Amino acid sequence: MPEASTIAATSGVTVEAAAFAVGFATALRRAGLAVSPERTAWLTEAFRIVPQDSRAALYRTCRTILVSSHLQLPIFDAVFSAVFDGLLDPADARGDPNAPPSVGSEEHTRPTASDSRPSGSSENSQASQQPAPSSAADGREEDRAPDRESLLAIASSEERLHDMSFAELSDEEITQIRTLVRKIIVSTPAVRSRRRHPSTRSGARLDMRRTIRTAQRNGTDATRLIYAHRRSRLRRLVLLCDISGSMEPYTRVFLSLLQGAVVGAQAEAFVFSTRLTRLTRQLMARDPDRALANAAATTVDWAGGTRLAESIRAFIDDHGRRGIARGAVVVVLSDGWAHDAPEEVDAQMARLRRLAFRIIWVNPRKVAVGYRPLVGGMAAALPYCDSFVSGHSYAALVELAAAIRADRYVMPEKPIPKKPIPKKQRTQ
Repeated sequence: MPEASTIAATSGVTVEAAAFAVGFATALRRAGLAVSPERTAWLTEAFRIVPQDSRAALYRTCRTILVSSHLQLPIFDAVFSAVFDGLLDPADARGDPNAPPSVGSEEHTRPTASDSRPSGSSENSQASQQPAPSSAADGREEDRAPDRESLLAIASSEERLHDMSFAELSDEEITQIRTLVRKIIVSTPAVRSRRRHPSTRSGARLDMRRTIRTAQRNGTDATRLIYAHRRSRLRRLVLLCDISGSMEPYTRVFLSLLQGAVVGAQAEAFVFSTRLTRLTRQLMARDPDRALANAAATTVDWAGGTRLAESIRAFIDDHGRRGIARGAVVVVLSDGWAHDAPEEVDAQMARLRRLAFRIIWVNPRKVAVGYRPLVGGMAAALPYCDSFVSGHSYAALVELAAAIRADRYVMPEKPIPKKPIPKKQRTQ
């Protein structure tokens, strides 16, 4: 096996690690596996860090990064065997129009959990078309079998979905992740009320006015002291979710997050594309399927364009200034791709900043390798945000819940000053 910067693709042929990762990921996508560009970048980085000194080590590295379900293992093993049996050149994805079609180059639809593993005659026909592995490969496959079973026993299906991007999930996996997302506890920081309420407990501030009035009504001296204290309440939570076409891979999961926040935290939920729609009442239903059906029936601009500035302006004018946004934690779930001019987005975000306690922006594109917020709408809105998170996976949404609970300002710990020693004690 060559050095870490090159990979042995076929006998006597070596390619660069980056070219191998791109070509191998392309072959897997042609065979029906959804391999994202992020995973391809992770594989290139793994080749640089982990020495690939054997075919078994290379197999484990590629399978750990590129395979997200045991249902994908048959297709992965077939493509991997084709690469190292000399039937597939992983560097053929460099754009040569005269290159012959490679193994797995036929068109495939995205596999689901029910149809990922072939059965019956189709399995036999595919087995006859695929190359038979050598006897040495059979021995290595038997050696890897206990390792594979132990790995599958360690991680449950829910744990496996925690770090997967919503754009890579099948329909069945989306249903599972929506159930997990609805269980996320969303809570805002507490705020003390301005008004003081009567209290009989000691230690609170003495309410002189109520104490004197009580004594006057009784016609005696103030025999009972009345105190006053300020109550605490949770800040209001407002969620604005982008349901435009560019956010379609994440919309279903984000709506489950909105439904759980409305039911559990009495949050206010809005969606926007070309117009703003309030869905708080529709998402109050305890049945999640019924709540999402009501939301879909109410929204008329699903998967349309994005009018970011106009939607924020409509929220402020119709709801925000009436009290919903005042002192609230506002969460905007959008990728920032908008038809509005950046100057308009900047002006509306400045208005929202003057009303809200905190603004948290959730952008699923943030997790992409080399991402920079250069899109006009995103670049204009980012200076007014207190937190900027990705929200592309279940683990990222858990981080979002922690960001919602956090206060905007954290006072630094100050060291206790040392008291000076009196001059009289120093002379003794």
